Amino acid sequence: MTRTAIVTGAARGIGAATAIRLAADGHAVAVLDLDASSCADTVATIEGAGGRAFAVGADVADAEGVQAAVDLVTARLGAPTILVNNAGIIRDNLLFKMTEDDWDSVLSVHLRGAFLMSRAVQKHQVEAGWGRIVNLSSTSALGNRGQANYSAAKAGMQGLTKTLAFELGRYGVTANAIAPGFIVTDMTRATAERIGVGFDDFVAHAAKEIPVGRAGEPTDIAAAASFFVSEEAGFVSGQVLYVAGGPTS
Repeated sequence: MTRTAIVTGAARGIGAATAIRLAADGHAVAVLDLDASSCADTVATIEGAGGRAFAVGADVADAEGVQAAVDLVTARLGAPTILVNNAGIIRDNLLFKMTEDDWDSVLSVHLRGAFLMSRAVQKHQVEAGWGRIVNLSSTSALGNRGQANYSAAKAGMQGLTKTLAFELGRYGVTANAIAPGFIVTDMTRATAERIGVGFDDFVAHAAKEIPVGRAGEPTDIAAAASFFVSEEAGFVSGQVLYVAGGPTS
């Protein structure tokens, strides 16, 4: 059955791969990012494969902007009943160097953004008696040097997910989280630059520590999202799936 999906942070990386996968699964997809023009490649890829998509520009941390974006999606594609909260930023630094703005910005985009998007979309899910929310967490939720803000945000995504599962389950809505391990994206490239390591060397070193012997790709996460939003996953809710190429602890 064709549904309308919103994927945030979908201009590139995991978000783009997820939007493309959900469109391939037959859903109409709103490709949402801070700047709609940055989503052009993702939309073009989807439409080139015969799918339906359009770009939406919105700051997920802005309540009015979020509501306007959801209203626009509803008018263009139909009421959204699938939501993937992927939007995120990093402002890595050791605790004694981390500024209040570093902390606030990361928590705002990840957690406030997921809260605002979920609150806006759940109305349509409840009315439909069916819905899927997928939140992007991270193995950093378990703690990671230089990422006090990001780790806290990603741990918070797991708590948010479980609470949404409790509150929305009676309406046919599931909520699950995906916690990626090392994935080759612009974000991990930025981390390599921050610590002064060549990206190829950074990826190769990470792969040596991963049991399956390779770094993850955005499509690995998109595949997990595809399952969570499927009809068959209706009895799976409140779960955190670590997609990291091996055990995480």
